[in-house]
Amino acid sequence: MDFPGLLRLGLQHLRLKPAEFWALTPIELMLMLGLAAGSQPMARARLDALVRAYPDHAPLQEATDG
Repeated sequence: MDFPGLLRLGLQHLRLKPAEFWALTPIELMLMLGLAAGSQPMARARLDALVRAYPDHAPLQEATDG
């Protein structure tokens, strides 16, 4: 990624403060710059796959009596 170029666009074109720029996610910055207009939204199948791959918490392990 061209971070210097993106930073320049964020600071000069969007007039963001540095802290505001670095607080953005890449997709937020792309949307603000109009670069993500043609991208497709995430499909349900992809969301389900991500939820399975990265659950909010670790599965519970059964306690073993020793």
